[in-house]
Amino acid sequence: MALANVTQEIIKSAEDRAAAIKAEADAEIAKINADADVKIAEMKDKEDKKLKEAVERLNRQELSSAELESKKIVLAKKKELLTKVFDDTLANLENASSDVKLEQYKGMVAVAKKIIENPKAIMSENDAFSAADLGVSSVEKDSRIVAGLILQSEDGQVEIDMQYSTLLQSIWDREIKSVSDILFR
Repeated sequence: MALANVTQEIIKSAEDRAAAIKAEADAEIAKINADADVKIAEMKDKEDKKLKEAVERLNRQELSSAELESKKIVLAKKKELLTKVFDDTLANLENASSDVKLEQYKGMVAVAKKIIENPKAIMSENDAFSAADLGVSSVEKDSRIVAGLILQSEDGQVEIDMQYSTLLQSIWDREIKSVSDILFR
């Protein structure tokens, strides 16, 4: 019996020792799992934060891109409208009545006479004004001129371009911001 008791004590001691080792192992496994869960949660939080930031960045980029495209469309439309205003204004000048054109041409000649004493006028083939009508030394016709005058000295050394298209373009370039501000308040 003593041998059976010793054997049982050894078995019990071994079982107790095995249970203790198993308990330590279970505790270690639980600790490792807990640490892993914490690290997984931290990594998930980091990745969620990165994902959220990436989504926000993409949303900002899309919004920015959409705003830029919208501005491009608005600017293109404004440019189209400004071009139409320019073209309509030029057409109105070019298609003015003969009486209106004659008065404007006389004004052009008066300004030019401050620079050229006795200018000759070059004008459109569609205008029928004489040198006497305009107060110039002579009149020449040029098919390249639509409306307005080019005034030259007799020797051709001095020339003043007063075609409507040239004058309007000069004014337009100088005043485009004011025109734009008026049209697009």
